Amino acid sequence: MRLAEDLATVDLLSGGRLNPGVSVGPPRNLDEVREALCPGTDEDFGDERLSRLLRLVAGERASTFSGTEGFEVYSERVEPHSPGLRSRMWYGAASLGSARRAGELGMNLLTSSVVRAEGNERTGFAAIQRAQIDEFRQSHPQGRVSQGLVVVPTDSATPQQRAKYEAYAAERTPRTEKPQGPAGMLFARDIVGPSEWIAEQLHAHEAYRAVTEVVFALPFSFEPQDYVQILTDMATRLGPALGWSPTVDAV
Repeated sequence: MRLAEDLATVDLLSGGRLNPGVSVGPPRNLDEVREALCPGTDEDFGDERLSRLLRLVAGERASTFSGTEGFEVYSERVEPHSPGLRSRMWYGAASLGSARRAGELGMNLLTSSVVRAEGNERTGFAAIQRAQIDEFRQSHPQGRVSQGLVVVPTDSATPQQRAKYEAYAAERTPRTEKPQGPAGMLFARDIVGPSEWIAEQLHAHEAYRAVTEVVFALPFSFEPQDYVQILTDMATRLGPALGWSPTVDAV
């Protein structure tokens, strides 16, 4: 309930620009963060918690009492309420089942640089991700779908920056060659290079061709000047190469 309140508050203050992303299941390294995250002995990481959040965000009944008591006015729904927020809720999915669930819940689908192979690793990352998108659209044809690959344009990078980015990607490449861990997680390759080349790679990506928008993921360990260069190249070179143009708001 508190999360629903906070999300609605921020959405109203931001003029309806909030796009919250949620998922289900225990977080990675749960034992290391348990005391800070959920110190109790029992925590529900399942579907019902998500469904409850969606109901509260949508403005469904949360209390059996509403009306005035003394000077206080009570509502039967979570307040404040932001009418359009429910349609901007995203589900982070990595499997066919979770993609299907996102569609059944009427959420938008966020698919990233990691998927569950589920025995289909021979078909490759792009085909697995595309199958999940198609599964989502079986239940929610009009839902938004966003892809979040690690993409690093190098157009205006210095030689030192390019070497750093390429070394970063090379170090992570071995994990993309086969499913990782008990859950069989398959990672996408990082895409590092000039914007025109990156655009070619994305247009050839089976899952990219099925999404409605992209959210490019950035490495966590770079320096501030690296992010300035990467974001500048995205806005001025990669974006236009993919058909994007900035929106100029009227003053």
